[in-house]
Amino acid sequence: MNQWDIRFRDEDYVYGTEPNVFVTEVAKKIQFSGNTLAIAEGEGRNAVFLAEQGLNVTAWDYAESGLEKTSKLAEIKGVKVKTELIDLNDINWEMDKWDQLVCIFGHFPTALRHQTLNGVKKAIKPGGYYVTEVYSIHQIPYGSGGPKEEDFLYKPEEFLHVFSDWRIIHFFMGEVGRYEGKLHNGLSHVIQFVGQKPIL
Repeated sequence: MNQWDIRFRDEDYVYGTEPNVFVTEVAKKIQFSGNTLAIAEGEGRNAVFLAEQGLNVTAWDYAESGLEKTSKLAEIKGVKVKTELIDLNDINWEMDKWDQLVCIFGHFPTALRHQTLNGVKKAIKPGGYYVTEVYSIHQIPYGSGGPKEEDFLYKPEEFLHVFSDWRIIHFFMGEVGRYEGKLHNGLSHVIQFVGQKPIL
């Protein structure tokens, strides 16, 4: 049992049941369709929202208790989300599998973060999208959520390097207010990225 499995055993949804604001904003601007993967999805709030938009959604997390809450929330909302217990350290990313991939506040140590970003790049179909909002390396003094170790936080150049040959639809680094459950509360320093894989 890992720390996230323990955290998500709380009866309450620790990050709330409403989707991340950035995800909802992007969904209004881009016509998503097809198969969607949400990684490090926690308790399922974003996966369920995307399923409500008519998408076929799969949620990955390595906390079984989080996936159980994802299924519970999906049932309450009247949608289906496929859940898979996945450790990103062990995943073999398939080429051109997903129409869009979403990662909201998925934080990993540097080596795994780079491995995951490159896996994401491989796994999205040509013409598909990667959507993410994460805490930047400047977040720690804000005290409003996220990791307390800089090694788990993102630098802007990581996205700009890995996805340098993609169409960048949205890129932002700066302050936003985030009020998501008990653990994301207040002014925060984030990076937002929406990229589209080229159609060759």
